[in-house]
Amino acid sequence: MPAVADSPVSTPPVMAMPGPFRIMKVPDLEWHAREVGFLLRGVSAEAFAGTRTSRDGRFVNLSTGQLVMSFHSYLIDMPAGLLLVDTCVGNHKERPLLPEWHRREGAYLERLAAAGAEPADIAFVCCTHLHADHVGWNTRLANGRFVPAFPRARYLFAAEELAYWEGFHAADPGNIYRQAWEDSVLPVLEAGLVDRVAGDHSPCAGVRFRPAPGHTPGNIVIELDDGRRRAVMSGDVIHHPVQIERWEWSSSFDLDPDQAQVTRHALLEQLADTGTTLLPAHFAGPTAVRVSREGDGFFYSVD
Repeated sequence: MPAVADSPVSTPPVMAMPGPFRIMKVPDLEWHAREVGFLLRGVSAEAFAGTRTSRDGRFVNLSTGQLVMSFHSYLIDMPAGLLLVDTCVGNHKERPLLPEWHRREGAYLERLAAAGAEPADIAFVCCTHLHADHVGWNTRLANGRFVPAFPRARYLFAAEELAYWEGFHAADPGNIYRQAWEDSVLPVLEAGLVDRVAGDHSPCAGVRFRPAPGHTPGNIVIELDDGRRRAVMSGDVIHHPVQIERWEWSSSFDLDPDQAQVTRHALLEQLADTGTTLLPAHFAGPTAVRVSREGDGFFYSVD
């Protein structure tokens, strides 16, 4: 299969600015027409059409009723250095089960440069979990092998998440997640660039990793807080805005959908009506939202 071309480079938008933190979205790719049932476990197109979110053209293809999704990183300029959160799909990776990800030749590094950062400028890389679309740009292809893309960075992985996948791959070497592990995680481990950190961990002032299990066992969210304003990068706790309106809908890719539901509801309870900026990993369009209570549930507004 030929490599998949990418869209033109544009300057990434500033998403939020709580205190000393400047946050920019760095896109890798977008899906413009994904079936509801592909993402949401057991949810029909008819059930989705009954939600308010289904009428929001920023996150839904209104002509087809299909979902619009983004795969992007967050680049945080902070006093301790540049932090890159979730490294998306990557280039030149063997992903035959998903043609849009397979052997890509995307402009991610050019978009990172448009945000004002070269790979050597990145001080920290954090993956909220270790699925293929959150680790892809951990590495780049050089002379036929994958090497760390950010050679001066410390890669911060939750110890529980890393231990889970180490055990998973040892028990089932032929599993469908193996390729991403070998081309996007092992090279940074072998280079000695990984710090195994606790799920509840503060790498520097104003930044906190919080456990958020369900999507994966060691999944985390990342909070930025300077005492005045707050932002939360939620990774895959919430994949699509409809899961704010219908928090009980879990993703098809949640390893523990019941725990994911509990984690998602707890996060929404924590955020509702607080003015906190929510920055999920896959919201298209505006990306940054705020959560409010509506009766016994929740809804979102664009930040």
